[in-house]
Amino acid sequence: MRKYLKTKKVSFRPFTDAYLCEKKKMKKLLPLLLLTALIYTTSCNNSKTNDSETDHSGHKTDEPKTEADSLMMQVMEGHDAVMPKMGKVRGAQKEAQRLLDSVSALPAKAQEAAKTLKQELETLINELNYADFAMDKWMVEFNMDSAKDNMEQRIQYLTDEKMKVTKVKEAVLNGLAKADSLLKKN
Repeated sequence: MRKYLKTKKVSFRPFTDAYLCEKKKMKKLLPLLLLTALIYTTSCNNSKTNDSETDHSGHKTDEPKTEADSLMMQVMEGHDAVMPKMGKVRGAQKEAQRLLDSVSALPAKAQEAAKTLKQELETLINELNYADFAMDKWMVEFNMDSAKDNMEQRIQYLTDEKMKVTKVKEAVLNGLAKADSLLKKN
């Protein structure tokens, strides 16, 4: 065994050569990495100033310059007020339907006793279905770029859309308020 170790030279040279080669590559990459970090930092600082002009959903939040801009902002505020609540609307629809199904599965005498609850649940489901439908319909039909070339038509269009989105908002909020009171009771 000793003869083998004496005759066999163990060299770590390939490992040190690889290490030195990697070290040279890193020296070449260091300025590139620093330049990339500098560009990234600069671009992030510039984007912070632009964030004040748009909200989380990309809508412009700067002050309106025209009547049309003001109306558009009001329309989008109406939309943004109820859009996050649409998940709650759908959840309330399912819960009300589950309760209605439970009432329908009761024996005849119990169903008779729960007749008013059944009617209230049916009314609630209809109101929530309408709120969901109205929001979907309004979103499909709404055209942000409508009549951009004709300011009078644009103002009229946005005025109409403001009324529509207000009705949608009322339907959603009223439906959720009714769902909260009825579903918490039962």
